[in-house]
Amino acid sequence: MKVAIVYATTTGNTEQLANAAAEGAKSAGREVSLTTADKGDISEALGADLILLGSPAMGAEQLEESMEDFFSGIEGQLGGKKVGLFGSYDWGEGQWLSDWSDRVTAAGATLVGAVKAQLTPDDAALEEVKKLAAS
Repeated sequence: MKVAIVYATTTGNTEQLANAAAEGAKSAGREVSLTTADKGDISEALGADLILLGSPAMGAEQLEESMEDFFSGIEGQLGGKKVGLFGSYDWGEGQWLSDWSDRVTAAGATLVGAVKAQLTPDDAALEEVKKLAAS
């Protein structure tokens, strides 16, 4: 089983979640592709059995720009795919992740989970994203 992990990060918090996801997937014997959204390969992501996407909340609860660009490029091709989301936020309740989850399901994908961390991920968030990647 192949897991594609594509993420954007600004402060390193979402990168910590991405690395934990990669660790969880590898420990479950999965083949892992880990890359940033600005370098992400759409065909590689779409060819994976599980796509994990990560982004910090930016501005008024929006995806980071490079992740918005990457996600917009695959959004119309997610029908029937398994997708998990993760990311970090500073203020508010993390509405960007709920909005993103809605976009994933509206695109016809199966949302297998969403993990959010306020600022620096704590141990619980890191464990949760490891489990998501191993599923």
